[in-house]
Amino acid sequence: MTQLIAPHGTDALKPLFVNSDAERAELLKEAANLPSKLISSAAAGNAVMLGAGYFTPLSGFMTKADALSVGASMQTTSGLFWPTPVLNLVKDASGINIGDRIALLDPNVDGTPVLAVQTVESIDVFSDEEITSLTQQVYGTTDSEHPGVAELEAQGKTAIAGPIQVLNYSYFETDFPDTFRTAGDIRASIAEHGWNRVVAFQTRNPMHRAHEELCHMAMERLNADGLVIHMLLGKLKPGDIPAPVRDAAIRKMIELYFPANSAMVTGYGFDMLYAGPREALLHAVFRQNMGATHFIIGRDHAGVGDYYEPFEAQEIFDKIPENALKIELFKADHTAYSKKLEKVVMMSEAPDHSKEDFVLLSGTAVREMLSEGKAPPVEFSRPEVAKILMDHYQS
Repeated sequence: MTQLIAPHGTDALKPLFVNSDAERAELLKEAANLPSKLISSAAAGNAVMLGAGYFTPLSGFMTKADALSVGASMQTTSGLFWPTPVLNLVKDASGINIGDRIALLDPNVDGTPVLAVQTVESIDVFSDEEITSLTQQVYGTTDSEHPGVAELEAQGKTAIAGPIQVLNYSYFETDFPDTFRTAGDIRASIAEHGWNRVVAFQTRNPMHRAHEELCHMAMERLNADGLVIHMLLGKLKPGDIPAPVRDAAIRKMIELYFPANSAMVTGYGFDMLYAGPREALLHAVFRQNMGATHFIIGRDHAGVGDYYEPFEAQEIFDKIPENALKIELFKADHTAYSKKLEKVVMMSEAPDHSKEDFVLLSGTAVREMLSEGKAPPVEFSRPEVAKILMDHYQS
């Protein structure tokens, strides 16, 4: 029988989605008469992750004190390991008082329906210095050109903290019915497959040959029973490939190049933070919550531009308390196709190679090829995957 890994910081998953139809209907009726607040896309993503159990054991949005503690020491004031603040930041909370129940409106769905109901436990304003310090700790920079920093700066400085009851999964369930899954759904699928050692792979991009082989390598070396490809379905920076296209490309690769029942394609509803090392830790937390025992972290995980060192997202795991997480890492180097060996290898494991011995293409070069209707070399991208991406770029 499958013995699943325990969720983070507790024995049982703690999804905040209201499962009972009757209770949800009651809450919606109540919400119609409550003060309402249109929240940011980032706060909506936090609500979806809380609802889906990925942010177990949190019970809602953090207080300013918890957020500052997480920034400074990666733990809440109660001592729970947590790498990034989970906030409902607004520009103005006038008309909202401590003890109120408020309806949180979804900025990402037409008509801004009620996403969740929050009980207000505290309302705190961050000073400019506190926001700057928190930004530096989480993102490693305060540069407004960094997409995560820009997003944080746009949200406001007032934190509305307190527990939430989540009424739906925003647009993720309707736009991605085959892919969006809660942490509980994935746990149930893992148990159904009878998998005990489960590798998770994070992606916000389509998967090329190097990613595909990296997953095969991890499964082989860890003697894993199954692979969960877990893709981000929320907002990205401009120019990134939209989720439906990524989804189609990844599914085609799994269908053709992985044994039956060895891998599942799933997704989660959250916007990318681009917080590099801190986001890598957050990714590990919610992969443990969804039942993965191992997590692949490669070069520049969750990075953007040149803000982080290539392996900073792996090194941060060596700096956290030993018992902070139960999930284990599979640390990967840059992978590429070796012309000498005629297969994809980790570059660090091919010491007799020079750069010229590998098939290496920049993202820009690949995008140009696809836009011109040229398939990248088969050593770089599977032809069936390249076709889906070419059709997207040319449309």
